[in-house]
Amino acid sequence: MLTRSTEATMYNAKGRLDLNSMLKQYSPLVRRLAHQMIAKLPANVEIDDLIQVGMLGLSDALARFDASQGVQFETFATQRIRGAMLDELRGNDYLSRGTRKQQRTIEAAVHRLEQRLGRAPSEGEIAREMGITLPEYQELLGKVRGTQLVYLEDMSGDEGDADFLDRHVADEGANPLAQLQDHRMRQALVDGIKTLPEREQYVMSMYYEHDMNLKEIAAVLGVTESRVCQLHSQSIARLRVKLREY
Repeated sequence: MLTRSTEATMYNAKGRLDLNSMLKQYSPLVRRLAHQMIAKLPANVEIDDLIQVGMLGLSDALARFDASQGVQFETFATQRIRGAMLDELRGNDYLSRGTRKQQRTIEAAVHRLEQRLGRAPSEGEIAREMGITLPEYQELLGKVRGTQLVYLEDMSGDEGDADFLDRHVADEGANPLAQLQDHRMRQALVDGIKTLPEREQYVMSMYYEHDMNLKEIAAVLGVTESRVCQLHSQSIARLRVKLREY
């Protein structure tokens, strides 16, 4: 929220907006919004990319802001920043339907094996269930690295991807039902993560709880970044099977 003192810093000696000062002052807002959004997005969306696009949204907000309209700058900027991020996500097709189909093939194999074995299946067991070799299965895990925990079809069936972004990635705080669903989903997610193999638990904890990127996780575990992608994709498949019960 702009106070009188912060409002004064918006302008230079000539009475014009001091763009550099404003970009610096509100860059933490961009980072905060990016971190809120990244938690609900696929693993191949990088936080730095969202921040970069968000800064462009902030610049646009500064260029378009009109104090005479009676809107606080932070409120106006937040809308512009989120809008820029959502446009970037839609434009890059992060929610590929082909990728979802591949993910569901893996999920079906995981579900059958869990029912049969009464435990979490290994990578080798999943590969055999799918009728492919372990290297082929791991390559497939790398290809589906853009999958996510919840798809729109899981929630309502027939609406499009853009609507998913608007309802579940944007400002869902204004929707009490969305908040309740999010709370229940988070608890189900916590319970599901506890059932994962130990290494996959580490990956999910570092990625979702500590906001670490894939490169940082790879360094901690002493494996390649592509291996972290595989472990993340496999964890997602296991968790989506569990979350269907929630």
